[in-house]
Parts: sequence; structure tokens; C-alpha cells
Amino acid sequence: MKTRRAFTAEFKHEAVRLVRQRGLPVARAAQQIDVHENVLRKWVKEFEADPTQAFPGQGKMKPEQAEIERLRREVARLKMERDILKKAAAFFAKESS
Repeated sequence: MKTRRAFTAEFKHEAVRLVRQRGLPVARAAQQIDVHENVLRKWVKEFEADPTQAFPGQGKMKPEQAEIERLRREVARLKMERDILKKAAAFFAKESS
């Protein structure tokens, strides 16, 4: 079974530089650095979409993604609190009647 290779952000930046600055065709650059052509195309596309935040690293999120994740957790917590308050209100409404 093949193990998945991990590439550093520096390696990815250099690979993208081969294509963008040196003008090497993606297929040839991929062959030279021993990665699949589609992988290199994905790196180039990711870099072009956001050069400053491209390749944040393993387990690291872009700031926007981290904020979205934080907000999702907060929404889930608030929904849980709301549901508890609804149940408490229903319980006390039954007791008072």
C-alpha cells in the first residue's frame, strides 16, 4: 500500500514558481519534481486564488475558516441554550396551571 506523501509549504511555493515565473508547462514541472500533474495544477489554482494564505499547513486553517468554525461552535452552543430555556419555560408553565 502506498503511503501519502506530505509536502511543505515551501516546496509547494517553489513548485508553483516553476510554473508561474519560469513559464514551465505544468506537465513538465510536475514530472521534474515527481508529483502528479493534477496535484501541481491544484497548487497553482490555490495559490492564484489567495497568494498570501495559500498552503497554511497541516492542521492549520486560514483565518476565515477558523472564524467560520468558531461561529459554528457558538451557534451550536446557543441553540442548545435556547432549547434548554424552551423546556424550562414549558415546565414552569405546566406547574403554574
